[in-house]
Amino acid sequence: MTHASALQSLLRAVKPLAASMSINEVADLFLAAEHRAFLSLPVVDENNRPLGLVSRATLQDIFMQRFGRDLRGRHPVGEVMNDAPLIVSLEASLEEASKQVTAQLQYPITEDFVLIDAQGGYCGLGTVLDLLKAMEARVAQRNRVLRQALVDLKESQAQLLQSEKMASLGQMVAGVAHELNTPLGYVKNNVQLLRELSEPLFELAAAQARLGQCLNDPDCDEASLSQALQAAEQARQQAAPELLAEDLQQLYGDTLYGLEQIAELVVGLKDFARLDRAMSEEVDLNDCIRSALLIARNHIKDKAEVVQQLGELPRIACAPSQINQVLLNLLTNAAQAIDGKGRIQIRSWADAQGIHLSLQDNGRGMPPEVMAKIFDPFFTTKPVGQGTGLGLSISYKIVQDHGGQIRVASEPGRGTRFLVSLPLPATAAMKRSA
Repeated sequence: MTHASALQSLLRAVKPLAASMSINEVADLFLAAEHRAFLSLPVVDENNRPLGLVSRATLQDIFMQRFGRDLRGRHPVGEVMNDAPLIVSLEASLEEASKQVTAQLQYPITEDFVLIDAQGGYCGLGTVLDLLKAMEARVAQRNRVLRQALVDLKESQAQLLQSEKMASLGQMVAGVAHELNTPLGYVKNNVQLLRELSEPLFELAAAQARLGQCLNDPDCDEASLSQALQAAEQARQQAAPELLAEDLQQLYGDTLYGLEQIAELVVGLKDFARLDRAMSEEVDLNDCIRSALLIARNHIKDKAEVVQQLGELPRIACAPSQINQVLLNLLTNAAQAIDGKGRIQIRSWADAQGIHLSLQDNGRGMPPEVMAKIFDPFFTTKPVGQGTGLGLSISYKIVQDHGGQIRVASEPGRGTRFLVSLPLPATAAMKRSA
C-alpha cells in the first residue's frame, strides 16, 4: 500500500458547507445519519478551498445558552467556524499525517481534520479515531515483520555459530588426525615387521612338528628322519630365535608407546569436549589449558615454542568444553599470527578478584584500528574463505556468559596478549548481590 492510498483509505467523503449557511441549518445537518460519526463539518469557498471547520461542540455551547438558538441561529456559520483547522495533504505518508495531527491536536478532541489534494482543494474529512486505528494496524504489521525478522536473525545466528563450530571442529579434527597418524604409522610398521619376523618362527614350529611326528612313527625310516632333522635345523637357522628376542622386545616396546600416545590423544580429545561430563562442573582451568594444548599441538609445534607458567588455581564451576573452545581459538590465532618460528607464553594465576589466564605471542601484532574490532562478529583479517570472523566474537560471549572478561593488548611487530579473567564463586556472588 502506497502512502497516498493509506490516507485515501481514511478519507470520508463529506459534502462541504458554504460559509453563508446559517448556524441552525448546520445544526440540523449534524443530526443527519450520515454526519453522526463526525465531530465537525468542513466549510469551503467557491473554489473548493477549505475555509475552516464547524465543531459540533461549538454549536452545542451556543444552544446551551439561554435563547442561544433564537438569538444566534440565523447568523452565518462562518462566524463560529474554526478558521485554522487541521489540514493534511493526501500526498503525506501515514506516519507524517499522524505526526502532524498529534502535534497540533488539542484535548478534548472536538474536531476532525481536513484532507486536501496536491492543489490544495478540499477532498474530504479524516477522523482521529480512523487515523489511530490505521497507525495501530501499521504498528501491528511492523511488529509482525520485526518478530519474523528476529526469528530469522536468531536462526541465522544459530547457523553461523554452528558453521563456526564446524569450522573449528574441522581444524581440530585435522590436527588430531595428523597427531594420530604419526604413532599409527610406526605401530603399523612395527606390526608388519612382527609379522615378517614371525613367519620363520611359524615355519620352524611346523618343521619341528614334522620331526616330532617322524620320531613317534615306528614306520619312519632313517632317510625320512634325516630329512626331517635337516629341515628343522634349516628352519631354526633361518628363524634365529636367539637373535629375535631383543628385536621383538624393542618392537613390542615401540608399539606399546605408540598405542599409549594414541590413547593419550583420545583421552585428551574426550577431556577437551567433555563428552561424558556435565555441561557445568568444577574444574581446574590448568587442565583446560593442557587439554587445549594437546588438541592444538599440530597447529603450534612447527610455529612456536610453548612456555607454560601455570600457577596453583582453585577449582571453579564452568562449562569446560566452552572454556576449551576459547583457549583453542586463542592458541590457533596465536600460531597463525607468527611468521617463521615464534614463542607462545601461557600463564595462569589466581588472586582476590578471580582466576586469570594470559596467552601472549610474539607474532605480527595488530594496529589499534584492527584491535578495536576483533570482537565484532564477522570481522576478520584473514583472506576470504579462511575465516568466518566469529571465533573471537563467540569467545567473548562465552567468557561474558561466565561472568568474566577477555581483554587484549597488541602492538604491531611485537605481538599480542589476551587476558581471560573469570570470577571466583564468592566474587561472583558479591557482584550479583551488589
